[in-house]
Amino acid sequence: MFLKLDGTFIVQLVNFAIFFALLRVVFIRPVSKAIVKRREYINSLTNDYDRYQAEAASLRTQAESIRAAARREAEAALAKARAEASNEAAALSTQYNQQVAQIIEEANRIVAAELDAARSSEPQIVRDLANLMVERTVMETVS
Repeated sequence: MFLKLDGTFIVQLVNFAIFFALLRVVFIRPVSKAIVKRREYINSLTNDYDRYQAEAASLRTQAESIRAAARREAEAALAKARAEASNEAAALSTQYNQQVAQIIEEANRIVAAELDAARSSEPQIVRDLANLMVERTVMETVS
């Protein structure tokens, strides 16, 4: 019939087993090892990528917190400088107001002294003025 079990069948079967064993040793085993190595390499890259992404996110968060702290410090320093400038301006204003008050007080004393001096010599000035007026009137009538 179609299949006969004779010596060629057994030789072909042994030949196939040898071929399959050689194929397995020469091709399938090295290719399997290469595929396993490639898969491990890809997995390590994926793990590294995930780890680096997490590290980058952590560093971004850390950088943002450092920037926020620097902003707070700068704002605090600016507020402190503004307060110091305001206090210094107020102190200068008070100092100059005191100097102005002293100058005005001194000027009032000088004016009061000059006024007293003028009032004390007022009768003399009035007499001198009256005499001058009398002299002019007399000179005009005489001429």
